[in-house]
Amino acid sequence: MSIIAWIVLGLIAGALAKLLLPGKDPGGLIVTTLIGIAGSFIGGWISSHFLHRPVTAHFFDLATWGSAIGGALVLLIVYRLLFGNSRR
Repeated sequence: MSIIAWIVLGLIAGALAKLLLPGKDPGGLIVTTLIGIAGSFIGGWISSHFLHRPVTAHFFDLATWGSAIGGALVLLIVYRLLFGNSRR
């Protein structure tokens, strides 16, 4: 997959992660979107290196989507734990 496809996948993964974890985020929409993009890259890297599941083949592969959404969820949870109390 190309870098543009990973960015698009990250945007969608970030939106799905936000739907799965509703609530206020300290950074708003832009930070949540960036977390989704970073999560898709990290999830894809973890999937290909540690789970030995290459995710570079197709855009509509279930493992690719699962790793991207999982990475975005993990990053969103970590971000909320680190910066969640700064906005009241």
